Amino acid sequence: MLKTNAYDLLVVGAGIFGITTALEMKTRGYHVAVLDPGPLPHPLAASTDISKVVRMEYGSDEAYMALAERAYLGWLQWNQEFSEALFHNIGVTMLTRRPMAPGGFEYESYHLLCKRGHTPERLTEETISREFPAWKPGAFVDGFFHAQGGYVESGRVVAALVRQAQTKGIALYPDHLVEALIKEDHHVKGVRTRSGDTFSAEQVVVASGAWTPLLLQELAPILKITGHPVFHLKPANPDLFTPPHFVVFTADIAQTGWYGFPLHPREQVVKIANHGGGQVLHPEHDKRVVTDHDIKELRAFLAATFPALSDAPLVATRRCLYVDTPDGDFWIDRHPHYAGLTVATGDSGHGFKFAPILGGLIADVIEGKPNGWHPKFRWRPILTHEVSMEAARYRGAV
Repeated sequence: MLKTNAYDLLVVGAGIFGITTALEMKTRGYHVAVLDPGPLPHPLAASTDISKVVRMEYGSDEAYMALAERAYLGWLQWNQEFSEALFHNIGVTMLTRRPMAPGGFEYESYHLLCKRGHTPERLTEETISREFPAWKPGAFVDGFFHAQGGYVESGRVVAALVRQAQTKGIALYPDHLVEALIKEDHHVKGVRTRSGDTFSAEQVVVASGAWTPLLLQELAPILKITGHPVFHLKPANPDLFTPPHFVVFTADIAQTGWYGFPLHPREQVVKIANHGGGQVLHPEHDKRVVTDHDIKELRAFLAATFPALSDAPLVATRRCLYVDTPDGDFWIDRHPHYAGLTVATGDSGHGFKFAPILGGLIADVIEGKPNGWHPKFRWRPILTHEVSMEAARYRGAV
């Protein structure tokens, strides 16, 4: 039976872009509904994981660092608002196998942090071995520790935001896969789901992550969906991988892609992942599996970096999907050809850390309000993926 539901705003997708947008627009007085294939949080969403990094470091990119500083304050505020502290403000280490040098991600990040009034602690081969004993002696010789950063329990954050949405009266429609936009004279008037339900609204926001180019075919040549290996390891000596002696880390990341987390307080695993080129995937048709080659590369990295983890049991794996834009910047703008339609996507593997301020950025675009970040994230005429990515991204694949 066909149903029609009318709202001020429809949000397609309940990931971190979508749910924060819904909450912000509700605060601004809109009657909001969120549609998602469900359940909430969706188990295949990129944000549904045990942890995501919160960092300010973006090489020499001062705009992103400034945005990350605002987001960091937002995480501290969310810790007070949530019933529990889901942001673990334990600090980050960013280490290199050779002395830091101009142009390198770590060098530029360190000096920009200092320029902006932060106080990262410079590390040497000796201090790395003394303060962080899990690292193989001599393997990494330079870098820094920054106390303002850490990780969030990302899946639990999304679940908390969904609960907030329910409390605030936002209409949530899990098990509603949006199949098409309803268009009239270059104006989007609503959506139609695969089950045949229709929803109408003055404004529609497509924030459906890796599924965005399936709904908006014009973005298919621009957005590239890539999958990246994630590993959960069970250490024999948990204390060695527990803060403050082991914190969120990057391991010469722009040259290797490797980063990871301390022992998770609930899951009791060490999560390690690779921020690299990844594997191009179709979000519906392709299996998201970690390959034997991925595991071989992980074991080689562990042997060279964390000997105590080299033979640790691998208790879980997943392949996290990125929605890559050619330049690595988010894609948040009104559609250039259809009124009433806004697109919010393009996390490019570094979006979750901005969760506390994402909703406000997207809401400003929906309402056409001035926003200093809009020019960076606007709809832009990019014709190739051979441009650039954010500074920490490794250009190769594991």
